[in-house]
Amino acid sequence: MVSARRSFQGSLPVAAMPRLCEVLASKEGLAQYELDFGRDEYGTAYLDVRVQAPLWLICQRSLEPFVMPVSLESRLGLIRSERDESALPAGYEPLLIGEDDKLSLLDVIEDELLLELPLIPINPDSELPEEVTRPPEEQVPADERPKNPFAVLRELKKT
Repeated sequence: MVSARRSFQGSLPVAAMPRLCEVLASKEGLAQYELDFGRDEYGTAYLDVRVQAPLWLICQRSLEPFVMPVSLESRLGLIRSERDESALPAGYEPLLIGEDDKLSLLDVIEDELLLELPLIPINPDSELPEEVTRPPEEQVPADERPKNPFAVLRELKKT
């Protein structure tokens, strides 16, 4: 693939990526991909990966599902052992190739999408819950404030 500078493009259902589906709210959608194999001016074998996919996540602010459009581009340096990683040029992410020289392109696409997911997904259009946005206690009338369990300690400290 590298010597022939092969390219692949197409789409695949999000449901075809089981590890990704484990962290999604829904398996709906298609991932559009472009994959280009080649060698750079230093002779380093690479795989350029471009993927666009709508991924359904659960907003951790509102606990509602939302679609996060993912668009990624990365250059993966193809290496045969972990010690070859240090020889990769800047901007390359390592991709370890097995001894049989086989590579699952579906796994590569799935791995790249998993790496794009935010640690804590938050829908940018969501609003904070009322209990978070209510005014500070100084602005709430004293008779509406909950009783402070440490008020007794405060009184003891004054004496």
